[in-house]
Amino acid sequence: MKMIEAKTILSKVNYGNTWYGIDYCINLYRGCSHGCIYCDSRSSCYHIDHFNIVRGKINAIQILGRELSKVRKKGVIGIGSMSDPYNPNEKEFQQTREALKLIAKYGFGVSIDTKSNMILRDIDKLKEIRKRNNVIVKFTITTPKDELSRIIEPNVCPSSMRFSALKSLTDNGIFAGITLTPVLPYITDSEEDIKELIRLASASGARFIYTDMGMTLRQNQRDDYFNELNRSFIGLKSKYIKRYGNRYFCPVPNAKRLYKVFTEECEKYGILYKMEDIINAYKKESPKIEQITLF
Repeated sequence: MKMIEAKTILSKVNYGNTWYGIDYCINLYRGCSHGCIYCDSRSSCYHIDHFNIVRGKINAIQILGRELSKVRKKGVIGIGSMSDPYNPNEKEFQQTREALKLIAKYGFGVSIDTKSNMILRDIDKLKEIRKRNNVIVKFTITTPKDELSRIIEPNVCPSSMRFSALKSLTDNGIFAGITLTPVLPYITDSEEDIKELIRLASASGARFIYTDMGMTLRQNQRDDYFNELNRSFIGLKSKYIKRYGNRYFCPVPNAKRLYKVFTEECEKYGILYKMEDIINAYKKESPKIEQITLF
């Protein structure tokens, strides 16, 4: 794996309570090898050349350790916003595991985005972090169908393995659930598939599912996505152009009705789906907060 220079690893973010209650953000890798046909992170606005090639960052763990030691507010650190922290290189380089050790050492919380079941390797570190702060794990699962996930997310474990990993985490007391984004118009937006995904989520112990019932399309991301449509979903490109033109956010055609179905199914299974409720729930469970209340 090629290594690149990094002056800083930890960034302060201003999400407030709008995106999983994250206070800081780190990306230990640059680029992603999952090959998801819809990936927004390959958009040119992020200035990541050759996005499909994963690169590590020189001295990332040493830099992160220095930065964490100087931060006084022990907030929640988001990992995986731009590059999955559990890409295949992580097996050898273990930068994510080493970062989790530092997060535990300095008493921070963690919010992880991933499509990989490799996260099961680090259950011990997640439990250690949870003793002092908040932990939430978000699996991106876009379809309940393995055959479809292998087409739209070709280089990552299929949906069934992600559901299995989700169950392993929740069985170990980790607050975990699903980010159902994107929802691809004419591909993953059937009512039957949404219902089945929620059923499988419930069987896997998911505490939450969050969705916005659409996808983004901008800059070179749009070109790459349309190329994939021409390869695997013949005829859909013209439907996208006719319906969305150059719009950035593209809601599914039946978004309002489908979101109603989504919320009704989540409520039936007792699964959270509002961002505010998700944040309140996982932060309320923190042993740290209980100790502060006690003393």
